[in-house]
Amino acid sequence: MFDFLERYIMGPMSKLSQLRLVRAITFAGMSSISFTIVGSMFLIISVLPQAFPVLAGIWAATFDKIAPIYMLAYAASMGAISLYFLVATSFEYARIFEEEDEVDIKPLNAVLMGVFGLFLLMPQIAIVKGVIALVNVAKGNVINGWMVSDYGLDRLGATGIFTAIIVSWFTVRIYVFCVNRNIVIKLPDVVPEGVARSFTALVPGFFIALICMLIQGGLMALGTDVYRVIAIPFSFVTNLSGTWPGMLVIFFLIHALWLVGIHGATIVSSFLTPIVLANLQSNAAGTTHAVLAGEFYNAFVHIGGSGCTLGLTFLMLFLAKSDQLKYIARAEIAPAFFNINEPLIFGLPIVYNPALALPFLLAPMAAMSVAYFAISLNIIPAIIVQMPWPTPVGLGAFISCGGSLSAALTAIVGVVVATLIYYPFFKHYDTKLYHEEQEKLAADRGDAAA
Repeated sequence: MFDFLERYIMGPMSKLSQLRLVRAITFAGMSSISFTIVGSMFLIISVLPQAFPVLAGIWAATFDKIAPIYMLAYAASMGAISLYFLVATSFEYARIFEEEDEVDIKPLNAVLMGVFGLFLLMPQIAIVKGVIALVNVAKGNVINGWMVSDYGLDRLGATGIFTAIIVSWFTVRIYVFCVNRNIVIKLPDVVPEGVARSFTALVPGFFIALICMLIQGGLMALGTDVYRVIAIPFSFVTNLSGTWPGMLVIFFLIHALWLVGIHGATIVSSFLTPIVLANLQSNAAGTTHAVLAGEFYNAFVHIGGSGCTLGLTFLMLFLAKSDQLKYIARAEIAPAFFNINEPLIFGLPIVYNPALALPFLLAPMAAMSVAYFAISLNIIPAIIVQMPWPTPVGLGAFISCGGSLSAALTAIVGVVVATLIYYPFFKHYDTKLYHEEQEKLAADRGDAAA
């Protein structure tokens, strides 16, 4: 089994994770997560009366009156999340070229070119009465080509993340191409660095403008634009990842990678960040009831850490006979409450351990299934808040679902189910270790007596 995982999962996924653009996207996801959490904390204030109707009167007299002010934090985070992705991806992608290929480019220039390209592609244009014009649609909230939502420019939100990533890719590549082939304006060394840097970006900036205009014009002639084109595969992937079989595959890949020593959660979730953020924003707006949104992983599945190992930690702490498992449980119990389980992953170990491989795969898939059907069947609310990932069991689900006690109970049920899956494997492994310890102890006594 481990040979199969190494050959067909670890190998391809490791190569994929080392691609420069993928590394840049991963960096962008990690860089932007703090802003989404801050914005979501203010959203909680707004939605608390939905979870606790008794608060409605108090909120109407207090918080609701100042909502336009504190909800600016949500608008500045989730409402502009694609801009954060663009900046972080462009910077990291350019930095990789600068350091690893020693290309004489400046990451700040790359960021500015990316923003330049994004705003060239954002407006909606069309042919109106034989003339190219900016689109104006009153019912669609499109004003002079710019679609406006409740939280600012609609295309700066989570649905524009994929477009932002693609813009980052081709603007940096154009910049690198021009510098590598010396298609730049170079000023004498006596010119201040800031001025020289701006002129270095002049020719690549012109090419970016020209290419973006050609893209806009070509797609306009076809009655569409880059955002609508990218939305086609984006919607397909989103719908696929939102199905129960799709979610099973996602959590299988995460934990299969962990079994061979690769941080599966980081690799797989980095590809899904645009989807979970888009679903989070859509759920908060009330337009969808998507399951895979926000911190679904840590709210309902990775409780105690990857593998949903909180219950396993308690089994080891209270039921283990072997000293090895007891000592590891004592070291793990505190981190487990904050979804950290490296002491188990590498100390138990779970990595390359046939005795615990199967439950490590099955337990999180079972916990995911409990949450998936609870959300998809409207038993509990969908996730609308981005919580900090180390939030303890129950509380994370409570916050994520806008203050839902039923969501907290669902997370606890998932842990119980995962614990039941671990139990027989834990007993077998514990018994094996206990017998080995007893045999070693008996051998040591024999040697001492001799």
